[in-house]
Amino acid sequence: MTASRRPPAAAGPVRRTGRTWPSWVGWAAVVWSVIYGVLGVLWSLGVPGFPFGEGDLPGARDESILGTARAASTAPVIAALCFAAAVVAVLLTRAPRPRAARAALVVLGSGVAATLLLVIPDARPLAALAYAPFALVAAPFGLLPVSYFDKALPWPVMNLLICQLGGLLWAGATVAYRRRTQGACGNCGRGAHRPAGWKSAASAARWGRPAAWVAFALPLFYAVVRWAWVFRLRLGISPSELRELHETGMVWAGAYLASFAALGGVLALGLSYRWGERWPRWVIGLAGRRVPPALPLGAATTVTVALIALGGMTIRTTDWTNVTGWLGNPLFYLPGWGVALGVATLAYRLRTRGRCRVCGRDDDAARPATPRRGVRGARVTH
Repeated sequence: MTASRRPPAAAGPVRRTGRTWPSWVGWAAVVWSVIYGVLGVLWSLGVPGFPFGEGDLPGARDESILGTARAASTAPVIAALCFAAAVVAVLLTRAPRPRAARAALVVLGSGVAATLLLVIPDARPLAALAYAPFALVAAPFGLLPVSYFDKALPWPVMNLLICQLGGLLWAGATVAYRRRTQGACGNCGRGAHRPAGWKSAASAARWGRPAAWVAFALPLFYAVVRWAWVFRLRLGISPSELRELHETGMVWAGAYLASFAALGGVLALGLSYRWGERWPRWVIGLAGRRVPPALPLGAATTVTVALIALGGMTIRTTDWTNVTGWLGNPLFYLPGWGVALGVATLAYRLRTRGRCRVCGRDDDAARPATPRRGVRGARVTH
């Protein structure tokens, strides 16, 4: 007797939305750009809430690239740039034939994405992310002396997160456009007759592992320096700065961040080892089950973006004439952690993606299989 094979379950609305992202991400970038452009118009007319420069928190203005901005002069520029960007985003939903036009749109889209993700934000999104687990655990027991939202997520910081969300939409729109104009699958990026090369699972496993180890090692240096300050070992700071850390209690906040960074480094290794794909034995109730790829991919991508944005702020505010100072500053090495983590995350994605559920292609398959569900921009050759 032959058992009947159960047909595959239909994907839920969340999965369907995820698989069809190339068809809607460009329009999402349009909507984001228009809404932020409208905010720019309102700020230029005197509506309160301008989040940069004069509207930012006083202690953060020196670290922001827009720390000297004023609503009357900067808000109209923001509005004009956003409305112009919205036109570019509309064009990214199309496929113009001239090669020069395609290249120009990719460059413009990449520039907008990089500006929103990495140039405008500073260190505060990373701090808000790092303190979120502690706030979730401590708040129900009344252990937080201050409000997490007032201190870690005031409106200027939330605005930076909104900018980074827009950057992600713009990055997705640009990637989807590039794949569509190259005749590749919008969901996975595989071409009909193009060999996988460095994008194959086997190749990604090779070059992703060194990146994961770098992403493990660099935060350990940050953790060692921060914990050294707890034990009053002066590494990279003056005696007065060390004394102030202990008098204000901020040394313990640094110790928490050090522990959080070290844990993140350990988890980065999971991007290159089996326990990043299957829950290890010590995870009660989940041991042996498959780790949802969206969990490590989403977490690692979020941290990568925050770390590289912090790197931009560090480059702007570092006194490069004081070589000893910046070599001993643990923040100086966090951008390298971000780059290594980003490479390891990309390798994890390529290594675990398997057969595409949209176009049916697989790195190890000679010919694409029949697709389960079509997506705009995915061309399949039978």
